[in-house]
Amino acid sequence: GLVLGVYSSEKDDGAAQFTSAGDAFDRLVSGKLRELLSLCGPPLKKGKTRVFHGLHQDFPSVVVVGLGKKNAGVNDQENWNEGKENIRAAVAVGCRQIQDLEIPCVEVDPCGDAQSAAEGAVLGLHEYNELKQKKKPIVTPQLHGSADSEAWQKGVIYAEGQNLARYLMEAPANYITPIKFAEHIEQKLRSFSNVKVHIRPESWITTEQMGAFLSVAKGSAEPPIFLEIHYLGAANTNDSPLVFVGKGVTFDSGGISLKPSSGMDAMRADMGGAATICSAIVTAAALNLPLNIIGLAPLCENMPSGKANKPGDVVRAKNGKTIQVDNTDAEGRLLLADALCYAHNFNARATVNAATLTGAMDVALGSAATGVFTNSSWLWTHLYEASILTGDRVWRMPLFEHYTKQVTDCPLADVSNIGKYSRAGGACTAAAFLKEFVTAPHWAHLDIAGVMSNKDEVPYLRKGMAGRPTRTLVEFAARLSQDSHN
Repeated sequence: GLVLGVYSSEKDDGAAQFTSAGDAFDRLVSGKLRELLSLCGPPLKKGKTRVFHGLHQDFPSVVVVGLGKKNAGVNDQENWNEGKENIRAAVAVGCRQIQDLEIPCVEVDPCGDAQSAAEGAVLGLHEYNELKQKKKPIVTPQLHGSADSEAWQKGVIYAEGQNLARYLMEAPANYITPIKFAEHIEQKLRSFSNVKVHIRPESWITTEQMGAFLSVAKGSAEPPIFLEIHYLGAANTNDSPLVFVGKGVTFDSGGISLKPSSGMDAMRADMGGAATICSAIVTAAALNLPLNIIGLAPLCENMPSGKANKPGDVVRAKNGKTIQVDNTDAEGRLLLADALCYAHNFNARATVNAATLTGAMDVALGSAATGVFTNSSWLWTHLYEASILTGDRVWRMPLFEHYTKQVTDCPLADVSNIGKYSRAGGACTAAAFLKEFVTAPHWAHLDIAGVMSNKDEVPYLRKGMAGRPTRTLVEFAARLSQDSHN
């Protein structure tokens, strides 16, 4: 199969404006493609397709997809590069049509941006069907032509990174337990000589005095794991690293503050923070990025047993602060509190944590963007600029003292794990809670609860767990590595 792009015509005469690959193919078939397109009715709108059979012996089926306007670039209103997004969406649609035709291989028009085309193809074809007997046919996308093979390969690596996060998030919680999560990541990193993976057991967590993390884990029969990854990509292995921290609750029942049963199955993806940061490190290693990255993922289940945290219990975090657990379903921040304290051991250039932390984040932004709370405008700028390129957007949220007061005004302990006005500004009070465990000058908290899954909002992702914002984290790390080079 072959996927070719066509731009919306600037004029109303409707003549198709092909990409250079489309033009070349049209010449190869003596203008037949252009002729057929004009016979098919009005010009192709963005994201719409037409399929032609029997035009050329090498490509029995050709899918032509609408790319929208030719000169689309950064859209300041949308905070992304519209041209890149159009290519990702169009290529994904085209590749799926080839898959529906049960053709095992598809060549993809680079559409003037081979990296975005590769991302669209590889993200668009991904589907979790490990446990089904009947699977969709596997389609292997490859670049049409040879001019942009380096950019294409980069796009494939970026997309495969996000697909790894999607795989981990989508898999059932009895398949991805804390230990199995850690082993899966270890296996992905085994071939890299500059990566060390430490799978820390419960005894180590206890020695490190991570009382908040342990208090969540003790409700489950599954033992907790603290996953620690060291990627040493910089020329000087002693350079200050970028530290990624991810919430790794492999299943979240809510604990004693039990969640409603409707939709609880989606809480197999409550380790989305750990999945995205670990996948970003796997991707950084595959790209051989010249910087050091440390990944920290506290992994456990949150379950309601006789040993579980009870509302009102007080636990002690690694830095000595006491926490009143007023709601056992606000558990992610307890794991992160200890992991963020531990992150201070590494003298980081920047610390970025990701977590499916609050339903309030989903209410605030929906699935349009990841909410970012940060104490560093330098860090914010880097994340924001990276997200414009990837189309996986971020939006800055407030980290006001106003919210800190709501978690530190606590009857029994230093801090409460929920704000005293309950639902008001829930994502903001959660961020304020985390800030109590951070002394580093460059720290950002990414609340990814709203972008955890995809229904149909991102056209190049199928329905299911989204693996967002893995590519933004990778792009951010790549920008940081260029910074240290310059």
